[in-house]
Amino acid sequence: MKIATLIFLFFSSALYPATEKSQAQSFSKAAFYAILASGKLEEINRELTLLATAELPEKQAYEGTLLMRKAGLVKIPGQKLIFFKKGRIKLESALLDNNSNGEFYFLRLIIQEHAPKIVKYRKEIEADKLFVKTTYKTLPLSVQQAISDYSKNSKILHPQDLSL
Repeated sequence: MKIATLIFLFFSSALYPATEKSQAQSFSKAAFYAILASGKLEEINRELTLLATAELPEKQAYEGTLLMRKAGLVKIPGQKLIFFKKGRIKLESALLDNNSNGEFYFLRLIIQEHAPKIVKYRKEIEADKLFVKTTYKTLPLSVQQAISDYSKNSKILHPQDLSL
């Protein structure tokens, strides 16, 4: 009886940590924006791993943004270009699929503001700013907070732009 109980406990305990771990590692928009702002390569890689298994409608936009952010952090020039191109394709595809999502325009605005001129990814910056301004009040509170925080240090989007 004791052996059977021990075997049951051993196998059942092996199953529960995976379940608890997957529940604990669920996606959070607030955490996503904190990681994006942190600029820490390890955190970005962890968030990309989490997104790889996530079931989110915004997944493609988030992955694209993180890949482009990662491009600015890696050391090898060839990798920078590869990550930026992959990220741009994902984010632009998400925008094509859902061109009314103000959060996606905000993500693109962030990247455009900080992208080096050589990648020529700045054409939509004013249009994105206008779209973010007009959709700001309709976005989830966590996204509004991220936009508000971002506007405090942005050269493009300012806090007064958000009080329409």
